[in-house]
Amino acid sequence: MGIKVKLRQKPISNDRMSLYLDFYPAIIEQESGKLTRREFLGFYVFIDKTELKKEIDDLKKELNRTKTDCFNCKDDDKNKVQVKIEKQEKVIDTMIKTYKRLTPLNPFQKQQNNETWRIAKSLRQKKENELNKPEIYSEHEKELLRKKELGEKCFVEYFEKLANKRKASNYDNWMSALNYLKDYTGGRIKFRELNVEYLEGFQTHLLTIKKRKSDKLKLSTNSASSYFNKVKAALKQAYKENLLQYDLNSKIPSIKPEETRRERLSLKELNELVKTPCNNELLKRAALFSALTGLRFSDIQKMTWKELEYIKDEGYFLNFSQKKTESIEVLPISDQAYSMLGDPSDPDDLVFDGLIYSAYENKHLYQWIGAAGITKNITFHCFRHTFATLQLTMGTDIYTVSKMLGHKDLKTTQVYAKIVDEMKRKAANKIVLKNLSEEPRGKPTRH
Repeated sequence: MGIKVKLRQKPISNDRMSLYLDFYPAIIEQESGKLTRREFLGFYVFIDKTELKKEIDDLKKELNRTKTDCFNCKDDDKNKVQVKIEKQEKVIDTMIKTYKRLTPLNPFQKQQNNETWRIAKSLRQKKENELNKPEIYSEHEKELLRKKELGEKCFVEYFEKLANKRKASNYDNWMSALNYLKDYTGGRIKFRELNVEYLEGFQTHLLTIKKRKSDKLKLSTNSASSYFNKVKAALKQAYKENLLQYDLNSKIPSIKPEETRRERLSLKELNELVKTPCNNELLKRAALFSALTGLRFSDIQKMTWKELEYIKDEGYFLNFSQKKTESIEVLPISDQAYSMLGDPSDPDDLVFDGLIYSAYENKHLYQWIGAAGITKNITFHCFRHTFATLQLTMGTDIYTVSKMLGHKDLKTTQVYAKIVDEMKRKAANKIVLKNLSEEPRGKPTRH
């Protein structure tokens, strides 16, 4: 049975009608794989007062015929026909109200309507031909037509849909990547236009472009790497959804990130900070709490008293949702860490009420670090690094440290293990005996 395609219209705002195709029976939508009866064309026409009057007159004639049928029909059918009459009367009343409000179309509106109807009718005919002439094509040809249609879709729009599904800080990272992608593509690039050369060009763009918020500073290599990985992830997903004909993601290497130095404090330096006064006592307590627990600033800032729990013979625990990953964590905290919190308050009150991250508050942090005689470039996040490094140095296994930091992947925690290995190497070289040759006689061979 052939599929009928009719051009229909639906009222929208400002006395306009949105045009759409109506299918009978329903067809399978290629993108979602679900049955649908409608396909909106994205076009609209202005309601023509003259045409509306004709429609009203036609509906009135139809209503009269229905009333005649009702008069002549059997008693069992009268209720059904009466319901139909009421619906027709309601539609006519609505149309009459619209008619009274309308003014005649001006020449520009008439011309726009004519052009829109011409395009819409052409699209209706094209769609009907595509749906009702499948026997013309072989299975291979139909697959080629399907791929061609998918190839016309916009990759930037697809990327934005994926970005909007992200949460918390990952969402911000995807949106930043989207902005650079829009800059490079001009806001639109079809799937069929994507290739290795084009995406390598985007790599070069990211590695040479200035930051969006600065016309002087270049985008860092690590930021470029992160943003390009988001594009690769979108390409991988598009291939899974058959929007790409081949796995383009696998053909393009990632941008290799630069290894960054994770500054941290020694236990001796931490003890110096405990003794050193800070202009912002709240900031000092929060920083030391981070060093004792490994918590991020964002999680400390939003922490409330109801998230804290004391269990007899086990100690204090923090039950919270990580802001970065939105995962639920249960973190044991030491008595000393708990002492950094101050006096308990109402359950919904913030523990570190008034804690703010700003350039002005960071100034107090830098002054406090300097007053303790520490010359390292220490930020608040370094106290989290300090916790991880000290735990590993003191013998805590890497799996436990990973869980305490709330890492989803053990590889993230292994960065700290590398720092500890470097510290061990330096420690090994500290013991030097006099009158011994420093040159080894031979290197051991591993078997």
